Amino acid sequence: MIPMIKCHFPFVCLLFVACGNPTAQMSPSEPLSEASAEGVAQSPTSELADLPSASKPAAVIPLETPRFEVPRSERLIEHEGFRISYNQGWLIPNWVAYELTKEETRGTIDRTDYFDVDPTLNGRQAKFADYSHTGYDRGHMAPAGDMKWSKAAMDASFYLTNICPQDHNLNKGDWNDLEIACRRWARKYGRAWIVTGPIVTSPEPKTIGRNRVTVPDAFFKVVLVPKGKSYEAIGFVMENKPGNGQYMDDCRSIDDVENLTGIDFFHVLPDDVEDAVEATFNLKVWE
Repeated sequence: MIPMIKCHFPFVCLLFVACGNPTAQMSPSEPLSEASAEGVAQSPTSELADLPSASKPAAVIPLETPRFEVPRSERLIEHEGFRISYNQGWLIPNWVAYELTKEETRGTIDRTDYFDVDPTLNGRQAKFADYSHTGYDRGHMAPAGDMKWSKAAMDASFYLTNICPQDHNLNKGDWNDLEIACRRWARKYGRAWIVTGPIVTSPEPKTIGRNRVTVPDAFFKVVLVPKGKSYEAIGFVMENKPGNGQYMDDCRSIDDVENLTGIDFFHVLPDDVEDAVEATFNLKVWE
């Protein structure tokens, strides 16, 4: 859980289902509350029977859906395979959340490499040209490699609402290694709930392109997996610069990530479970 002024999240339903719905929009300054999340997530896609019995949800809020502790510009967008909280001030996502199952990691859909604007979003968003000749990669938040189970999910992962300006060496190095590890953990534990996004701390952040797309100072990723009758979780924070080739050097507790981001993760979990899994992590689980 997250202290006041800082940031964190709860638990209810698994998987924020790959939605075919177009977009669910919220006011730019409206924080994601349990009520607003309920209105967006119509039905869970995970099997409740697979959850630890003590934590079967009563409401229908996907387990991976976070909420803000501090209000932030937001438009909620649902695509098959993942959900986006898009910041139309920054022109990058606040977060992207999804459940990745063991079966989905075995997908065979080819990568498209066709970046495009998000056709489901009205109003401001980044354009392809904003990234051209800037020295930054178009870095995926929900990785294309996690969407190989569905052509629609793969295509949507290349919408620019799922993209941030990312250091090339980070994108191809430690960040990519962490994405591969997440797929390995989903296969090992049957599924993983993942939330990822940028961290903007600079009072006057750098921007790129004609539309002034915000360049993040760092990136976060939090991962939750089922373990026995409970859960295990771990967080990562990587600065937007070349890594050192050891992605596990960037691991930390979920509480730490919440404090940095102002986001409450996995808030639908029972409070005692959430407190336990977010306070620390067991490295042996993530080997």
